[in-house]
Parts: sequence; structure tokens; C-alpha cells
Amino acid sequence: MKTISQTPLPDYKVNPLSLAPPPSFKLGQHTLQCPILLAPMVGVSDLPFREVCIQQGATLTVAEMLPADTAMWKTEKNRLRMKRSSAGGPEIVQIAGFDPQMMAEAARINADMGAEVIDINMGCPAKKVLKKAAGSALMRDPDLVQQILSAVVNAVDIPVTLKMRTGWCRAEKNGMEIARIAEDCGIRMLSVHGRTRECRFLGDAEYDTIAEIKHSISIPVIANGDITSPEKAAWVLYHTGADGLMIGRAAQGRPWIFREIRQYLQHGEHAVLPTALDISHLMQDHIRALHAFYGESCGALFARKHIDWYSKALPGGDDLKTRFMMEENMASQQALLENWHTEYLTKLAVA
Repeated sequence: MKTISQTPLPDYKVNPLSLAPPPSFKLGQHTLQCPILLAPMVGVSDLPFREVCIQQGATLTVAEMLPADTAMWKTEKNRLRMKRSSAGGPEIVQIAGFDPQMMAEAARINADMGAEVIDINMGCPAKKVLKKAAGSALMRDPDLVQQILSAVVNAVDIPVTLKMRTGWCRAEKNGMEIARIAEDCGIRMLSVHGRTRECRFLGDAEYDTIAEIKHSISIPVIANGDITSPEKAAWVLYHTGADGLMIGRAAQGRPWIFREIRQYLQHGEHAVLPTALDISHLMQDHIRALHAFYGESCGALFARKHIDWYSKALPGGDDLKTRFMMEENMASQQALLENWHTEYLTKLAVA
């Protein structure tokens, strides 16, 4: 067994070509080799964003968390979360809840509707989820975890995966125990965020616990948390021995990070970064897809958060963001982006 160092390597310097690639594994009908996944993020990983990330090199994407209570699926918000992608890769639907039979029924219905993988959420630290004893709150009750995982696995004929954290809090870092329960229950892949519920998204992720989990179970383990660069990705794979990586916040406004990481891991070189014009084209396509998906009113609202993120990668992005936030409808938002693109091209020609 590999000795797990408690001291990170300086600047995450690891030659990716010196790493032995993780062995491939199957998830449903798909064979995966060192997958790079988009993490499920409520309000972010909707269908338009998932398709953008697949186009930019993500191996798999996980849909936004869906409540296990089927009575809630009639809302417009949850109806949109159930939209399926045709962009490729297995359809992974994430469900959240605390009642084993309710979770099993939600898994069955989603499988009947075409889901290829069911992912169980035991990682969300949001207060409204914790109040219902779901998400990462479940990690405080290993017996209930076992009941939920067994019920869902036995309810469907498709793979069931689990997303979790390293524990409830620093004093109760029981990720190893939950991981072994998951393996015993028939979970096919485990994604571990390197923080406890108590940490939420504060401080730095730690990877020692992920490494310990990986070297203690035989099912594939995906490392998640603060993977923000190709160099960091290579180091996390080296340090944890994980079978793949999951990217969350680092993909917001920078979905090409999947392509960057893949190029670095496979060839040991940095990918050519998109130009401002490349980003502008991508941004416009993404915003149009959001408008089409959500409609006039909601589409304009969702577009604002993505422009906030994209603007950080653009010259003059602060000005673009300020102007965009003043536009209140779909047509004016799209016109602004088209005009900005033309203005930028003109500036390049003059220069």
C-alpha cells in the first residue's frame, strides 16, 4: 500500500507523464479511463451548462440534485432539472432525501425515464437540505446510510453511485466508515469532496482522507474539491491514487478547464487557451441556450450569473458585466453580447 504523505508537494509539481494512469472501469455501458466529471451544483449544472462542459472536454456530468419526494417534481424548477441531455456520456441523475423507500422509488422512476446512473447525494452542506436530514447530514447516521444505499441499489438495475464528504465535522471525520458501507451495499463509484459538512466550502480541501478511502476500498473513487488547474489535478491524482477527478466551482466561467486538464494529464503539456474571441463565441452560445431553456424572464436572470463568471476571463470584462447587468430581457442581452464582440474585433483591427 502506498504511504500517504501528510505534507503536500511544493506548488503541486508532479510530472503527469510519470503517473501510471488509473485502471479503466465500467459505469453502466460506458468504459471510463481517468474520467473528469462536472460536479452537480444546484443552480449551476443545469442542462445548458452540462452540454457546454461536455463540449469542452468533460467525460461525464451530473445533473442538479433532485428531491426524492416525487410530489415536488411538478414544480417548474424540478421539471427543468429532469431534462435529459443528448450530448453524450451516461445520463446521471442525482437524488437527495432521507427516507429509504422514497429514495428507492425516486431511483426506480428515473431509471424508467432513461437515467443510466443514479447518484445519491450525501455531500450537500446547504442548510435547507440539512434541515430535512438529507445531504451531508446523513453521514451522522451510518445505519440510515446503509438502509438508503441498500434500498436504492436493490430497486434498480442500473449503477448507483454516491457523492459524499470526508465526514460531518472535523471531530467526526467518518468518511472511511461510510465508504466501506457504500462498497458493501453495492455502490459502483464513490465521489469524495475533501471537506467535512462543517467546512462547507471554506478553507482548503484536504486529500489525505480521500487517499485513505481509496486505498481501503476496491470500488472506483473520484477526488473532488479545489481542483483548479492542470497542475493541481495531476498532484491530486498522485497524492490520492484516485480513479478520476470531479470539478465544480473551477468550471464556472471556465468550462474549458476540462480540456486543459485532459491535455496536461495525457500529454504533459498545457492546452492552448481560448482567445477572448473564442470565449465570446462560447459565451454567446451558452447565453442563447439559457434563454431557450428557461424562457424570457428566468433565462435573463440565469444569464447574469454566468456573465459574472465569464467576464473574469475577458479583457474589459468588468465593463461588459456592468453593462450586461443593466439589461433586463433576452433580446437586449443577446444584442449587447453581439455588439461587444464586434467592438472587440474592431479594437483588435485598430491595434
